[in-house]
Amino acid sequence: MTPAPAYSPAELMAVNAARLLQDGEVVFVGVGLPNLACNLALRTHAPNLTLIYEAGVIGARPERLPLSIGDPTLVTGATAVTSMYDIFALYLQRGLVDVGFLGGAQIGRYGDINATVIGDYAHPKTRLPGSGGSMEIAAFAKRCFIITPHQPRRFPERVDFQTSLGHGPARRALPGSGPQAVVTDLGLLRPDASGELVLAALHPGITVEQARAATGWPLQIAPDLTTTAAPTAEELALLRALDPDRIYLK
Repeated sequence: MTPAPAYSPAELMAVNAARLLQDGEVVFVGVGLPNLACNLALRTHAPNLTLIYEAGVIGARPERLPLSIGDPTLVTGATAVTSMYDIFALYLQRGLVDVGFLGGAQIGRYGDINATVIGDYAHPKTRLPGSGGSMEIAAFAKRCFIITPHQPRRFPERVDFQTSLGHGPARRALPGSGPQAVVTDLGLLRPDASGELVLAALHPGITVEQARAATGWPLQIAPDLTTTAAPTAEELALLRALDPDRIYLK
């Protein structure tokens, strides 16, 4: 019997994030692991994804993994290259983006994302890159997926700064449905009817106790808790070919 392939936490997250995407969707791609996950989905079960990058590229078909939202490889074979303004005003804000794929330094109990500062805003412990387009993506994409390691410091009950809105009261004024899944190296969180993130799935070998210990609020468990399928040898081979220098797969 062939042994199951070994994989890293980053590979586990990227594979499970890629599996969330459906063929034919329009996806606004974030930097880092979201970029890797979207390109893996494009090369596996979702060859008809339309990848949109913030710099102004629509329908990107990169031959290699783009290193940033402005990587020249995004242009070759793309459907259109336009301005950043057009991407946000004519695509995102018009409701033409199915999925926004985001990361973040902190994810709050109701799916708020902090990518701005750790600590007090005026005197932060750490100043982060900031919103970029994530605030608008979280507001206007039909739904959002988030990917980040599952650690107590990354999952406080309340984020230090609300860069992107989750399922708080202001969500009612926005067209998008907000975060619908958070992929971590322990499992998947999904919002319940109140918008609170609950544990919906565990990765193989992970326990409920581990997930609760890594979360800064009393993590509730979905009644239909499932276990994700381990990454396949094919998924891992494609993933490693995309990132041979392990820029994202550290």
